[in-house]
Order: sequence, then C-alpha cells, then structure tokens
Amino acid sequence: MPHLFRITLALLLLAATLPAAWAQQPPRPDVIEIPAGPFVSGSDRAERDYAYALDEAAYGSPVTRTQQWYEGERPRGITETGAYAIMTTPVTNAQYAAFVRATGHRAPDVDRRTWERYGLRHSFAETRRYAWRNGKPPQGRVLHPVVLVSASDAEAYAQWLSKATGHAWRLPTEAEWEKAARGTQGFYFPWGNEYDPSRLNSADRGPFDTTPVDSHTTGSSPFGTLDAAGQVYEWTADTDVNSNAVVKGGSWDDKGCGVCRPAARHTRPPNLKHILIGFRLVRE
Repeated sequence: MPHLFRITLALLLLAATLPAAWAQQPPRPDVIEIPAGPFVSGSDRAERDYAYALDEAAYGSPVTRTQQWYEGERPRGITETGAYAIMTTPVTNAQYAAFVRATGHRAPDVDRRTWERYGLRHSFAETRRYAWRNGKPPQGRVLHPVVLVSASDAEAYAQWLSKATGHAWRLPTEAEWEKAARGTQGFYFPWGNEYDPSRLNSADRGPFDTTPVDSHTTGSSPFGTLDAAGQVYEWTADTDVNSNAVVKGGSWDDKGCGVCRPAARHTRPPNLKHILIGFRLVRE
C-alpha cells in the first residue's frame, strides 16, 4: 500500500506540470474500504483525563481542562455504520486544482477584512503562504492538504467529483470519519492508546506548517487512513444545535494533542475559511 500510494502521489505531482486540459481530469483519489458494522465511538472519563494531562504537560497549564474542551464528546459506546469508502488522505492542493480548473470555482483564499472579522489568533500575514495566486496552488505545496476552503467549497468539490467519476461523493458523517480514524476497538489515537508525536504533524515537533500527505505513514489508522490526527482539521457533514459544522482531527498548530484524538470534536461556522481546516470525502 505505501508503494502504490507514493506512485499515486507522484502522478498527482506530475499532473501539476502538464497542460491544463489534461489536469482538468479528476485525480482518482486513493480510498480505504470501511465495512459495515459496529465500532467503539466517543470517550470515557479515563480517555478525557489522559487528553487533559497531555495538554497540561505540553502547555504548562490546565487551560483545556479548565475550559472543559473535551466534555462535549460523545459518551464511549457502540455505534453502527453502513459500508463506505473514505479517502486515504485529506484532499490535496493538486486534487483541488483539477476542480478549480474544470469549473472556475473560486480558488482557496481569504481577504483581510473577512479574516480579521473571524477574530482568530493567527494573523492575516500567516494566511498568505496558503493562499492561491492566479488560480494555482502555492509553489511547493501541491501535495499538501488544501486549506482556506469552507464546508460549502468542500461540498462543491464533492458534487464535481461525483459527476466526473460517476460515483457519489460527499463529506463524511462524524461517525464515519471517527470509525475510519480509530478503527473498531476505540483507540485513543489512530495507532493506539499512547500518544506519539513522531506519528503525526503537530506543534509538538513541528514543522509548524502543513506537510505532504504521505509524510506520516506510521500514524495510519487500523484501516489505513493517513493524517487523521494532526495536519489539518477536517469538515464533516454533521452540525451542532447552532448549525456550526463539526470538525475533526486536530492540526499542525496543536500540541499535547488531546484535541487530535478521533473522539475529540470542535465546531466551526461552515462558511469559515481557515488555514487549519481541510477535508476528505467518502464514496458511497
């Protein structure tokens, strides 16, 4: 699988250097087949306390425990899903570029006024390394996850990919995402119950930026999904009572990484375009 995966990535990189007419063809995403059936979802007190302890050691402060970051997670239990296939990695800039070329959809970017209205702690200047120019991804980042895309941008990509491939693609539900990320046994992290910063892209080791999606193969889930912890948060199809979208997975900007557990859940406005949020899709 890693060898075949790298071949696909090489082909995507090659596509970025070929004429636009060829590159309009949708790159065929690598997928993992997830069987129907039950899995252990959510978290219990022991898992949440472990997450808080990781954060406290990393930040030197109990801020996530004080603010009860993980108390809104679903109780640990059994959840059933149907069968589906999920992309092995988040959607890359190369994959998204084919969509932009083919449809004229707006390229990933955000203007200063909008960004400052979000009230996020990252400066507008930090967004510039992720912003596309003249409809093209930033140089050297074609195999990085696409960011600065809203939930509706992700849904538009799914609609295009569905028409282009003849298969039905969509954002995963929270349960589908979590099952693919942790397997059926309810691991705290994709690889097991012990946190290991060498297995993901987080702020515990750097590089404090997105990386190519094949950079942390030792962090794969039992099913084989990559970058399900760290790298970028990912949009899901689920929303909370305030119509905010559930995002999963943590990011390169998080350390301690209690938030990088598959059971962890945050919500963000679905129209948000963030440097920390990308997406992957499921194929029905």
